[in-house]
Amino acid sequence: MEQARAWAEALGESQPDSVHLEAEIDRLRKKTVLPLEHVIKLHTWLDGKRRARQSCRIVGASRTGKSSACEAYFYRNKPTQETGKKPIVPVVYIQPPKKCSSKDLFKELIEFLKYRLDKGTVSDFRGRAFEVLKGCKVEMIIIDEADRLKPETFADVRDFYDKLAISVVLVGTDRLNRLIKRDEQVYNRFRASYRFSQLLEEDFVKTVKIWEEKVLALPVASNLISKPMQKILLEATEGYIGFIDEILREAAICSLSRGYKKIEMSVLKEVAREYHDK
Repeated sequence: MEQARAWAEALGESQPDSVHLEAEIDRLRKKTVLPLEHVIKLHTWLDGKRRARQSCRIVGASRTGKSSACEAYFYRNKPTQETGKKPIVPVVYIQPPKKCSSKDLFKELIEFLKYRLDKGTVSDFRGRAFEVLKGCKVEMIIIDEADRLKPETFADVRDFYDKLAISVVLVGTDRLNRLIKRDEQVYNRFRASYRFSQLLEEDFVKTVKIWEEKVLALPVASNLISKPMQKILLEATEGYIGFIDEILREAAICSLSRGYKKIEMSVLKEVAREYHDK
């Protein structure tokens, strides 16, 4: 109780300890978008592809942060709308369903742009999708988890580039690479690629420091960039930002729940241990 009270005092609040705790846990659960250096580099690369209207791929292992970075690019280029006019949507970001057919893909795009078409043939959905894409002046379509597309769906994906001059970005793991290389017509349109890798050395340390300061923001610094803490994190995460985020958030919540004002090394070890191969 003394530790919990001291933590509450450090926050400078007068509410009951349980209220402080729940408020902090709720904050730590919320998604956070940060201007990380490697994300800024990707966004700069995407800016170039969008200006040139060139299609491309973003490839990397699972949990490297590809989806978050691409979603952040959409939010950096938010839709705008003047009264009485159609919205201008420079960037579309979608995650198609598994075994996504052409009709499914068109439906995703139509709904993303806040339009509807409940019934009709594939041709009806294609026509409507093309209509709203042109009407909203879409410049780039980012298709995350693109390996979910059926092989025959890629023919329609090519048409976004060929017929509408829209830059299409396919995002996925190396499974996506193997998939598109089966079709020369698809591969040649998405030859340009960007490798999104896990964090190593300096980038790893910088990211952990930013996470401690901007995401965790606990009452007392946990000194996560110290060598003992770094060793625990690097061994458990192997530099994958998705695991860094998961481990640090959970360790922070566990530490606060036990009355600590920072992430204790014993708690970090306990959480990180679950991420080691058994």
